[in-house]
Amino acid sequence: MKILVLGAGGTIGRRIVEEALNRKCEVKALLRDPSLIGAQHDELTALKGDLLEPGEVARAAAGCDAVVSAFGLEAGEGRMLAEAARMIVEGTRAAGVERLIVAGGAGTLFASPGVRLMDTPDYPEELRPLALAHAEAYEIYARSDLDWTYASPAAWIEPGRRTGNFRIGTMLLVTDDEGHSRISAEDFAAALIDELDDPNFIRSRFTVAY
Repeated sequence: MKILVLGAGGTIGRRIVEEALNRKCEVKALLRDPSLIGAQHDELTALKGDLLEPGEVARAAAGCDAVVSAFGLEAGEGRMLAEAARMIVEGTRAAGVERLIVAGGAGTLFASPGVRLMDTPDYPEELRPLALAHAEAYEIYARSDLDWTYASPAAWIEPGRRTGNFRIGTMLLVTDDEGHSRISAEDFAAALIDELDDPNFIRSRFTVAY
């Protein structure tokens, strides 16, 4: 399979690239600074470009079977997420690609029925604007006519190791017996490429945690 990875220079994006290459995918990555890819491989092509510029996603996605986005922003920059979502949807469609997988945020998951994680008392107030931006971006993906999938990580995600052992949920935050919700970036990437290889959440969302 030939895929385009967006946000390939970030913590999650780099691991998505590595996971895809390990599964014999041909990978293209669109980055403002291709040196951030941090990897070299015969099946990896790093393209210089900005996905927020019109036409860049379509150019990079041409000839691909799927687009996988790990585009993310720091707290305080969330206003650009919705614009990025529109550019990703438009560019994917313009390239004639139907499959889109998005690594999104956890704040829109439900901590309990009817209560989003971002609306719980313990959710960090400084992160709430970013979570709201993820919610807006999610609606853009959900309204598209693409075969989209939105993947949310656990409440806590950080670099670690790939175990291949994790649990899958849908709308509800997945927690362990002690109420913790966590996942390594490596296992989150594995779950995304699992969905690419064996789709189970076309035009829906899922989450991953231990």
